[in-house]
Amino acid sequence: MKLSKIFSDEEKKRIVDAIAKIESTSSAEVRVHIESKCPASPVDNAVRAFSKLKMHKTRDKNGVLLYIAVNSKKCAIVGDEGINKNVDKNFWDLCCEKMLLSFKNNNYCQGIVDALGMAGVELTKHFPIREDDTNELSNEISFGK
Repeated sequence: MKLSKIFSDEEKKRIVDAIAKIESTSSAEVRVHIESKCPASPVDNAVRAFSKLKMHKTRDKNGVLLYIAVNSKKCAIVGDEGINKNVDKNFWDLCCEKMLLSFKNNNYCQGIVDALGMAGVELTKHFPIREDDTNELSNEISFGK
């Protein structure tokens, strides 16, 4: 099955809407990247995807990537410099743990949406929306191999 077909259109919309909700109250830029397998470190793969998606090019260095390898049931969340100065890595680990609980039941969409909800609260606290805010990165889900 093609990786982009893992989610129904309705599930994709729920994820994109959750990203848009975060970005309506925060200047942070959030993306979700999905791959099939992750034989190595999910953090290494997340960093690679972060770079490939040019997430480091935001004005305030406040991009966040949720990386998910569905068949491997692995995830990682990585942030840019501005994020890492303000949000503790332990917080992202908690978000991943929440996702992984849902992944065990093959409920990927709900796990991602729940983690995005947690992230939104934290990101809004540290990066409130600015009057001159623009959407610098696509909210669409990115699919790898």
